[in-house]
Amino acid sequence: MKTLPFIYAGIFCLMFNYGLQAEEAPADPIVTPDPVHVEKQRSGKFHNKKVSYRVIAADTHLQDDEGKPMASIFSTAYFAEDTNEQQRPLIFFFNGGPGSASVWLHLGGFGPKRVVVPSQGENAGAPPYPLIDNPLAMLDIADLVFVDPVGTGYSRAIGEYKNEDFWGVKKDAQILSRFVRHFISEHQRWNTPRYLAGESYGTTRIGALVRELQEGWNAVNLNGILLISAIVDYQTGDFFPGNEQAFVNFLPTYAATAWYHDALPNKPELLAPFLDEVREFALNDYTVALGKGSRLSKEERAQIIDKLHQYTGLSKQYLESTDMRIHEMRFMKELLRDKGQVVGRLDSRYLGTDADSAGEMFEADPSGYGIAAAYTAAINDYLGRQIGVERPETYQILNSKVYVAWDWSMGGSPREENVINVAPLIAKGMRQNRDLRVFIANGYYDLATPFFATEQSFAHYGIDPQRVTMTYYPAGHMMYVHEPSLKQLTDDVRQFLLNQ
Repeated sequence: MKTLPFIYAGIFCLMFNYGLQAEEAPADPIVTPDPVHVEKQRSGKFHNKKVSYRVIAADTHLQDDEGKPMASIFSTAYFAEDTNEQQRPLIFFFNGGPGSASVWLHLGGFGPKRVVVPSQGENAGAPPYPLIDNPLAMLDIADLVFVDPVGTGYSRAIGEYKNEDFWGVKKDAQILSRFVRHFISEHQRWNTPRYLAGESYGTTRIGALVRELQEGWNAVNLNGILLISAIVDYQTGDFFPGNEQAFVNFLPTYAATAWYHDALPNKPELLAPFLDEVREFALNDYTVALGKGSRLSKEERAQIIDKLHQYTGLSKQYLESTDMRIHEMRFMKELLRDKGQVVGRLDSRYLGTDADSAGEMFEADPSGYGIAAAYTAAINDYLGRQIGVERPETYQILNSKVYVAWDWSMGGSPREENVINVAPLIAKGMRQNRDLRVFIANGYYDLATPFFATEQSFAHYGIDPQRVTMTYYPAGHMMYVHEPSLKQLTDDVRQFLLNQ
């Protein structure tokens, strides 16, 4: 009997709420804010050539097939003045995450300004951080567009759409391909050479964009794609039970890292020939040993462990206890444990210290917290104070909500969705477009997207090696923070563009 008042109360509340709902006025229509558009005239000297150019920092409002607003994409574009636009390459830049704005490529070395951080793996500390002219930018030969996907930078869903509607491998590629088409229409660049440039997950994004742009009767063919710190086949670099590939593909980067930090029992004088030796071992003896599993003899096991010790600097006891399989996160903590130091993941040249030296993994990536504040300060100062973009929202450098909610499906059958792999999409794009070329930049000290995994990806799927340019730099994931590598990288990209 005691429950009856609650039951009646519940029924009364339902009736009362229903009555309120019935009398409610229609919901106000969703108001889409006007797009921000800021344009400035600037000049600079690039590759010893003075260039006058326009900066356009703006929102691009995209509509769905029914003409309803769906997404506002923020980009910063640079157009040289007094040039033959139809002959100049147009390059769209994307960073990764997923969930990262394009700030890293923008102010790291490809835009007309760049933020300076210590070049040899030191922590950048507190502000002020120098934001200087960048004579290495390619504005003398190309126009540049730095794009922030939905949920990053100032980009967002609008109208009745939600940000999550665009968070996924295929969904992201679909909205960004719509942006590319809109942009080249707005700026009348349909018959100009076109390139996509991406870093990290941005290279995955580009693989998906090759399909979205080039396939079908409304094809937008590309002259080239620039992949910086590439990850196109996740099986080559993801550690999960039963996947031996990752252990093999990370080994040359472990060796490079140990070489850099003088952690090898017998350090060779030169890095490149040493890595060739490690590659050979990884492809042959190590791959066979892992494939044999428990069928490996004691003698064979001892030989493999001895080689791993010589190539990584890790103790034989540790290698025995890990069953000859070295996880990247464990390696970063273990390599210099006796010194109380951890190495960086994005760039293993960086060193940090943890509160607990006995832990299995580091508490944070020293190559991440070593530079993050500098780039955050630089992009906000540049867009706000120097360009004049005034808006109340926070510029999202790296939005973790995007990564957590990301839909990793690619639109294929369930059996094909276990591991993300866009390498076949790039291969197909090259088969169907005879002029599509690929430039790949690898950092020797990149423990996020190891160079040997990238080499493996592009050695398969029928990709034409004659149209792939593979380059290497003595730095990490963002090799442009290392000034000698930045100079070599921009020279290499410039040569790639001029050879179109």
